[in-house]
Amino acid sequence: MSRVYNFSAGPATLPEPVLTRAASEMLDWHGSGMSVMEMSHRGAEFTSIIEQAEADLRELLAIPDNYRVLFLQGGASTQFSMVPLNLLKGKDSADYINTGSWSKKAIAEAGRYCKVNIAGSSADDNFTWIPEQSQLELDSDAAYCHITTNNTIFGTEYNYIPETGNVPLVADMSSNILSAPLDVSRFGLIYAGAQKNIGPSGVTVVIVREDLVGHAYEWTPKMLDYKTHADSGSLYNTPPGYGIYIAGLVFSHLKGQGGLQAVGEINRRKADKLYKAIDESGFYTNPVRPRDRSRMNVPFILEDPELDGKFLNEAGKAGLVGLKGHRSVGGMRASIYNAMPEDGVDALIDFMKEFEQHNG
Repeated sequence: MSRVYNFSAGPATLPEPVLTRAASEMLDWHGSGMSVMEMSHRGAEFTSIIEQAEADLRELLAIPDNYRVLFLQGGASTQFSMVPLNLLKGKDSADYINTGSWSKKAIAEAGRYCKVNIAGSSADDNFTWIPEQSQLELDSDAAYCHITTNNTIFGTEYNYIPETGNVPLVADMSSNILSAPLDVSRFGLIYAGAQKNIGPSGVTVVIVREDLVGHAYEWTPKMLDYKTHADSGSLYNTPPGYGIYIAGLVFSHLKGQGGLQAVGEINRRKADKLYKAIDESGFYTNPVRPRDRSRMNVPFILEDPELDGKFLNEAGKAGLVGLKGHRSVGGMRASIYNAMPEDGVDALIDFMKEFEQHNG
């Protein structure tokens, strides 16, 4: 059996060396005589795993000392509630920039706790672009400003970090975290579901500035208070241990690739060649404004939508899977996260050209 090229938006493909190492350690982690899945989260073995994972993540992102790193559960969707519960700090409003489906969900949840100011939106154009700084209507008295840095469904990505003054910037980075170097100090809080660029589903990484911890409403459930997890080193309850272990292997793998500078260059190269193939074709189109195109998720629409099913069927037979586009956009979508090798992108481009020749 040979592995396919998995272009799924998430859960997404993982680096093959990480999977190979995990397989070799499945029954016996470092002579412990047990799998990571069987370990006590209070034991020395797992303590070393989670501490190394945090250390490697801090190194990759150059996370300043005054930020806490938390490994949580509940996915990014739970953060839609945790952010306002912890960061409103008595204020009655927060800014949100609406750039897609996940932004809309975050906005709806925040609306349960405060007034939401839509500081910018591309909803009227089906989220095919990102609002520029000059277009934002920010409130200097907002508790925080929330953005979604990469929009998985619509294939857009911020090409800048919004300037929000003294208002903490909060970012959902689920689908582009670790894809390039990042100035963490520009953000008050970053959160990301693991299942795209970090590891398997079940882990959510939160990077939060220390001064934003400890201000949750007194009625906030204990599990939704960042202080609970910061004070316990992410071990207040039983954590998603195996997911954290895999995430740690991914962090180590990224370091071995040369860090995020090298990873970012690879990602740019992959995206550029795929967009070039689309743009030079009269058969495929990408609906996103060029300067806002995502390096992680590339939607493309066929000239004749009736051919979508045939494209997916033949692509699957060629070992290219997970290409069906979201119903909000239609067509196809290639998610080319860190773990997608350049060979996979090249194989997709070759298939697209061949399909066009036979069906264009």
